Amino acid sequence: MTRLSLLVASALGLLAASCHSDPAPASIPPQDQGSATTPVAAPEPGPAEDPDPAPPAETPAQMAERLAHEILILDGHVDVPWRLHKAIERDGSLTIDVAGPTTDGDFDYPRAKKGGLDAPFMSIYVSPDFEKRGAKRVADELIDLVEGIVAKAPDKFALAKSVADVEANFADGKISLPMGMENGAPIERRLANVAYFHERGIRYITLAHSKDNHISDSSYDTRHTHHGLSRFGRKVVAEMNRVGIMIDVSHISDEAFADVMEVSKVPVIASHSSCRHFTPGWERNMSDEMIQRLAEAGGVIQINFGSGFLDGDIRKARDAFEETDHGEAPRATVEHVADHIEHVIELVGVEHVGLGSDFDGLGDSLPEGLRDVSAYPNLLRVLIERGHTEQELRQICSGNVLRVWQAVEDYAAEAAAPK
Repeated sequence: MTRLSLLVASALGLLAASCHSDPAPASIPPQDQGSATTPVAAPEPGPAEDPDPAPPAETPAQMAERLAHEILILDGHVDVPWRLHKAIERDGSLTIDVAGPTTDGDFDYPRAKKGGLDAPFMSIYVSPDFEKRGAKRVADELIDLVEGIVAKAPDKFALAKSVADVEANFADGKISLPMGMENGAPIERRLANVAYFHERGIRYITLAHSKDNHISDSSYDTRHTHHGLSRFGRKVVAEMNRVGIMIDVSHISDEAFADVMEVSKVPVIASHSSCRHFTPGWERNMSDEMIQRLAEAGGVIQINFGSGFLDGDIRKARDAFEETDHGEAPRATVEHVADHIEHVIELVGVEHVGLGSDFDGLGDSLPEGLRDVSAYPNLLRVLIERGHTEQELRQICSGNVLRVWQAVEDYAAEAAAPK
């Protein structure tokens, strides 16, 4: 074989040997070293991580407590001024300070804050006994008392003469003290006194109380002196429209109510009345037909909390108790108040109902669960349990009455604008 042949054969042999040799094993990471032929098991999947668990749902009671301090709560009728006036007569000077805790009555600052009350209308109540006997002087004294409450505790209370005032005070964390005059007797047959009391801060007038007066017949009085409004009373209603005072139809007769609805150019309120549906034949409450007419004109009925206002049988039983003074007088419950609210809603819609407790004016007749101003969350709880929404609660607690008040303000502003 030639030298060239030997070289070719040697090269082919080396190439064949290279083609049949095993490849070098791949290096094994230190943590996985072991038999090169042993498969490495995939890690077992762990349990899926749960997202943050949702907080437990609020109970109706918890939601009510929260909303009572988020929603602006307006009460159409609280008789604090008359309570203080009676204390002065009894003790010779004012011995009650509602800026702190008090041992009697239904209202003071600590209890109001606990209940979430933001705008209680202070009732400037003037007894029918003062008709023709210094009614205007008494009303001025009671207004002075309310102004004194604010002057003594300006960090807690503030006057409110407009919807804007109420909303600003709410934002500042203060309790507004708007004023409504219960009984038109202080007008004293002088139309100019309507504007006078508007200037003093009065933002509604209950035209009469328990007796007919020079403005209107009362639902309690059987004389029916005017068969509705007097001729002067019709002028008073028109003047209240003009200056911006809401008309309150609580206490007045059915005939007088019809006259008001004929004369007034703006919506009206019933600041502390309930539904006659539950107290048949009792004229102090409003019939379904009256509530419907009130609503057609954009008005609001503010439900009274008194046991006798809430249930006819309880009313009769309480009357019998007062005559015999034997045993314990029955009382209504917070559920009865919710029944009246729902009756109005079913009749005319949620836009036409509000709250008008009559705290400090009902004696020992308040319902279980609503015995003082700390208890508004109990009423909200019942309404929540019955399926009412937060928006509905906002309307019931203040939105509806503030709407009427704003409409009255707007009408007066337009009337005063230069033509």
